[in-house]
Amino acid sequence: MSQPSQNSTSTKPELSILKAMIPVFGLVGMLAYNVFVYEDDALGGSNQFILLLGAAVAAIVGAVNGVNYESMVEEVSKNIKATTGPILILLMVGALAGTWLLSGVIPTMIYYGLQVLNPTIFLAACVVICAVISIATGSSWTTSATVGIALIGIANALDVSLGMTAGAVLSGAYFGDKLSPMSDTTNLAPAMAGTDLFTHIRYMTITTVPTIIITLIVFIIIGLTLDTSGQVSAHVILADIKASFHISPWLFVVPLVVIGLIIKKTPPLIALLLGTLLAAVFALIFQPDLVQFISGGTQLDFKNAYVGLMNAITTDITIPTDNKNLQDLFSAGGMKGMLGTIWLIICAMVFGGIMDAIGALEAISKALLNLFHSTFGLFASTVASCLALNATASDQYLAIVVPGKMFAKAYKDKGLAPENLSRTLEDSGTVTSVLIPWNTCGAYHSGVLGVPVVDYFVYAMFSYLSPFMTLLFAAIGYKIKMITK
Repeated sequence: MSQPSQNSTSTKPELSILKAMIPVFGLVGMLAYNVFVYEDDALGGSNQFILLLGAAVAAIVGAVNGVNYESMVEEVSKNIKATTGPILILLMVGALAGTWLLSGVIPTMIYYGLQVLNPTIFLAACVVICAVISIATGSSWTTSATVGIALIGIANALDVSLGMTAGAVLSGAYFGDKLSPMSDTTNLAPAMAGTDLFTHIRYMTITTVPTIIITLIVFIIIGLTLDTSGQVSAHVILADIKASFHISPWLFVVPLVVIGLIIKKTPPLIALLLGTLLAAVFALIFQPDLVQFISGGTQLDFKNAYVGLMNAITTDITIPTDNKNLQDLFSAGGMKGMLGTIWLIICAMVFGGIMDAIGALEAISKALLNLFHSTFGLFASTVASCLALNATASDQYLAIVVPGKMFAKAYKDKGLAPENLSRTLEDSGTVTSVLIPWNTCGAYHSGVLGVPVVDYFVYAMFSYLSPFMTLLFAAIGYKIKMITK
């Protein structure tokens, strides 16, 4: 993801906290009613329009306060421009998912995964696997788009809750995203706070390691209580997968190449494109009959091969199967399937851009900064500010950048080392972004995994335990590093 532009707020009119909260309360109220009415279908388009209505409320507040229309539109334009990278990545993830299904990459990962993982250890294994991949790649987004999709498929076959599985996947993915030196947020947080990268990472382990241990223990307990009936029919599912696809260990070359490219610091967009093209080649080698079937032709010539692969990349495809448990697994939406998520991100950026243009984000951060005066209060106001910005600005980078700028001097005045701030920014800004449905991260992960935020929210334990852990350590004064002269 590209970093958002850091705009000066000095020319923005002062806005009272009461006025700044009007759009927030309006948005939350409208979203709550909309979700009540539409339930899981709220992301089909109605939530997107509600975000635009929230932006309209913010624009009215800004206009009354003397902010001109052109400056609001300019800020929205900058916000949307900052999401160009994520939008392109989403499109490529859709293309990747389509070719990975058609080539048999995802079915192969599920086929072998079913033989290794059983429901009892499955959720804990999801956390560990995703943590390792995320540390190696530095990206929770890449982790979701590769092993995350496969693990969701395995969960579907094992009859394990997809909400639980997505929560386990994201817990592991964000653990690695926080601690990997290749992660953009792990580099951004210390830069905003005024400390160095590896001091920041070492200091983060104080809160992060206990949090992931608790998360693992909870998932192990959940696994022990699960009904393992899905394991009984695993042999039937394995047979049906093998009946539809040519399964081969050679298909693991595709995900390994993508992960290797990310580890080598290849830009994610390029890595995903190469993974898509490589999977297309493997589809022709290992699944020629399926490519012909998707093309609708009677033989596999150049034209039909082109049509079959292009359909997998751009539109929704379905591989026929009589097994009801595999019907969802054997379908992919391609680039077209990501358009709803992209729509949501654009509308969220409209709301966040106008909130920034009218000075509402700055007013909210200042109010939180002035709310507490003790050391614990400073930590608490930082956490609250990050959460508020994740919900209002809809972007995890702004949830790090804005509080980082606003609170740096306050931490210094309290004699607190800057790594206290950088750690708190990560514990509350980075990881909680995935819990907000209209945040870019929440929209991305729910779109890629095919699991609504409301379904995995309770199980994304690492994400909501992290801010509680940082507040607990601040309350008891444990490992709160002071500035040394």
